[in-house]
Amino acid sequence: MTLKISAFSAVDHHAEIPDNFVHLREVVGDIVEDVRYFSSDNFIGERIPGYESNRLIITLEAALALKQVQRELAYGGLALKVFDAYRPQRAVDFFGRWAADLNDNRMQQRFYPRLQKQDLFPQGYLVRQSSHSRGSTVDLTLIDAISGRELDMGTEFDFFDLKSWPASTEVAAEQRANRLLLRTAMTNAGFAGVEEEWWHFLLLQEPYPDRYFDFVIR
Repeated sequence: MTLKISAFSAVDHHAEIPDNFVHLREVVGDIVEDVRYFSSDNFIGERIPGYESNRLIITLEAALALKQVQRELAYGGLALKVFDAYRPQRAVDFFGRWAADLNDNRMQQRFYPRLQKQDLFPQGYLVRQSSHSRGSTVDLTLIDAISGRELDMGTEFDFFDLKSWPASTEVAAEQRANRLLLRTAMTNAGFAGVEEEWWHFLLLQEPYPDRYFDFVIR
């Protein structure tokens, strides 16, 4: 998820993938994808509109940067698992409609047990426009390259809580160290994290800093 955003900008309603957007695994062939929003394994509990394929799309620039991260991690026996990359604006809009339905709390205990649903927007866990829709933001974690086991980060992806802040002292020292390892690897490749989510990274030299896309993921 994206936590902070500038003033609302117009959405680019391309029907097809723009020229320099790519399927991530076409650039980083050994990367692991776990497309949570194509499934019901997410904070809403159902597949999200705009996700019509179990594949991730991203700008070429961000894909090449992730290829660099994957290559460097391999020296330590680690690799990346990516949960989300480009996110259609229609998916972000759906999050807003879902948040307005205060009767749907089926995933609260798993993903936001210490928050009321109506607080997700005011506290910044959900936003009306997301940097994911610009195509160069990723949500990911680290895994053991051989076993595929995720490193323990203290919370799961999309856990809306102070425990998800990278510097949280509510998680163990080893979990904070794993978060720092991920952030260091991503920062070295030109990404920036946020202080509220250990899994979220934006390519600093993103090609579309002011454009938000809404083409469907196929």
